[in-house]
Amino acid sequence: MAIDEAQMIPNIGQGLKLIIDKVPNIKVIATGSSSFDLSNQVGEPLTGRKTTLTLYPISQLELLQQMNPFDLKQELVQFLVYGSYPQVVLAQTKGEKIRIIEELVNSYIFKDILSLKKVKGSKILLDLLKLLAFQIGNEVSLNELSSSLGIDVKTVGRYLDLLEKSFVIFKLGGFSRNLRSEVTSKSKYFFLDNGIRNGVISQFNTLDNRNDVGQLWENFIMIERMKKRSYQHIY
Repeated sequence: MAIDEAQMIPNIGQGLKLIIDKVPNIKVIATGSSSFDLSNQVGEPLTGRKTTLTLYPISQLELLQQMNPFDLKQELVQFLVYGSYPQVVLAQTKGEKIRIIEELVNSYIFKDILSLKKVKGSKILLDLLKLLAFQIGNEVSLNELSSSLGIDVKTVGRYLDLLEKSFVIFKLGGFSRNLRSEVTSKSKYFFLDNGIRNGVISQFNTLDNRNDVGQLWENFIMIERMKKRSYQHIY
């Protein structure tokens, strides 16, 4: 049994528990485009009886099953600029890739977040993402973001958390030999897809016509490492 966008169903956790308790030998796949509602509603009633899987945009590991390493390397520029969402990878032209990314940025990635009563509009979220897009590779100051956006620090932190839970960005904490210092150190934020990052700032120039190649490369390496760790169970 499969249920898509399960986070949109009220009390989905209790409903799944009833199905599993009453229907012998059934297996249920519940999918969702965001984790905050799905995890909150599914988690507690199914403790010990569920497995959570995170599916990222297509990974280089997956593409290596279809392409040889040389051909895949030749496509590196495409992944740095347009990312690796399935529809984007399958698109045949630059114009089609950009159209799909713009649609993702302008509507889809905010769909779940804007359904929350505490988020009234997408402008501040989009402005926040733009600021993060220009700071890839740098430590992020919540106070600086707060000042730039004209909102309080707590709201910035909450919006960052929502963007993480909706699989738009992820936070990389600091590293220190002193574990206490590591907890309190500043973090970096990366996008789960290069194409979304470039779509946020409307920048699809080729690498020889842009000054952020290092940021694109760092973001690409980070997300591919995350995919590898997740899929190969490296902890």
